[in-house]
Amino acid sequence: MKKGYVYILASKKNGTLYVGVTNDLIRRVYEHQHALVDGFTKRYKVKVLVYFEIHDSIEAAIQRERNIKEWKRPWKIDLIEKDNKDWLDLYPTLF
Repeated sequence: MKKGYVYILASKKNGTLYVGVTNDLIRRVYEHQHALVDGFTKRYKVKVLVYFEIHDSIEAAIQRERNIKEWKRPWKIDLIEKDNKDWLDLYPTLF
């Protein structure tokens, strides 16, 4: 079974947030950071990986993404700052 990832990107600390899901986190964040796909993250320059979770299946990740997207903004910020208080870019840690 293929793993799934839920991730949060930010434009800057306390900036615009984007919650996404993928089965290939490295590829997907690269696409966001290099504006390879038109849409929200390209338009608003949301490219800093500030949070991610690994799930045993893409289905579980999709359900978690849906839940987080319904959360209020302060809850999302708390989720980020629980493990990444300074909103550092976590993308380099994936390698």
